[in-house]
Amino acid sequence: MTQSEDLFDRARRVTPGGVHSPVRAFKQVGGTPLFIASASGAELTDVDGRRYVDFCMAFGPMILGHGDPIVRAAVTKAVDKGWSFGAAERTSLELAELITANVGWIDTVRFVNSGTEAVMSAIRLARASTGRDKVLKFDGCYHGHADAMLIRAGSGLAGTAKPDSAGVPESVGRDTLVAPLNDATAIATIFAAHGKEIAAAIIEPVPANHGLLPQTEAFLTTLASLCRKHGALLIFDEVITGFRLGFGGYAETSGIEPDIVTWGKIIGGGFPVGAFAAKRHIMDLVAPLGPVYQAGTLNANPVAMTAGLATLRRLLDGEIYGHLETLGQALDETMRPIDKLTLQRRGSLFWLASASAEATIRAPDQISEETARAFPDMFRALLDAGIYFPPSPFEVGFLSAAHDESHIEQLGRALA
Repeated sequence: MTQSEDLFDRARRVTPGGVHSPVRAFKQVGGTPLFIASASGAELTDVDGRRYVDFCMAFGPMILGHGDPIVRAAVTKAVDKGWSFGAAERTSLELAELITANVGWIDTVRFVNSGTEAVMSAIRLARASTGRDKVLKFDGCYHGHADAMLIRAGSGLAGTAKPDSAGVPESVGRDTLVAPLNDATAIATIFAAHGKEIAAAIIEPVPANHGLLPQTEAFLTTLASLCRKHGALLIFDEVITGFRLGFGGYAETSGIEPDIVTWGKIIGGGFPVGAFAAKRHIMDLVAPLGPVYQAGTLNANPVAMTAGLATLRRLLDGEIYGHLETLGQALDETMRPIDKLTLQRRGSLFWLASASAEATIRAPDQISEETARAFPDMFRALLDAGIYFPPSPFEVGFLSAAHDESHIEQLGRALA
């Protein structure tokens, strides 16, 4: 028995499914989940001493790689001063100043502890700002595990939505509308029917939790226009893409500015964090200035703020984004002759689908059944070759500043 197997047996006795987040259980790939002992640069080492090139990168936040020495030094210094105050402190101010000074379309930001909290707060803020209740979301986008976001489409366009999780009341679905991705006609129909009731439309501008499903700028422009026309707010969920596609995320690279943005992952440098941000006239509704309540004992935890500040300072000059794009282009070239797989990539995010797609996959119903069916074998083969992927056919991979072209070559050899 391996140490991972022993630890998993122990974990199942004291934790639901033996894990603290479902994808870690390896249910979609089979076998025993790996228990990781350490991480450094672009590599993970499990408790049995096996090393892997990591293309999961903690599902996104480790844009600099694991254990970046500059971030580590800053965090160590912060811990020496105290790791939780429950009071105002300087580092969150400096991080907020850095973000607002370099992301021109926002004025103020509130730090929370997760992407789920950020989305939950953004929706509450949008409802308060508009005086409306309904929220439009999209099939194939994931916005955390708040009740209102664990909703899938029912029968009929914008018809009755249904909970995706036990414990979510059917009544929650009454105020959640669900539309297909990249379908301008569908959203026009929904706004025509419900425009006066919709507080906000929330979307991952580059959906990255059901495969990587890049949306056309024409579709997102239409969505933004419909929101403006009907007085609804546009929320970009950039928990994954924020500060990864560029310092300002998708909004910066496309020029499409949402009313509210949610962030996470990278702004904590690998520590638990989330944030929501907007123009001042919207954010001034948040307590203690306004009536929208949001609070958290660990909001703006000084250690997470320090890690985020050190990380974002490294990203400011754009050099790392250039390195990531160079790696991405090397990945494009490596994958091109492998005809059994289709690579979809946006910057340092990438995803492999089975078979050769004639066009970019932009919605869940365009994903072949073979993608899920073939993934477990590919995942196990990659592990055997010393490569760690996210353990799900629908999670995306990530490149980091710690990767180099030798890692891309190793991946190509394993997939050929």
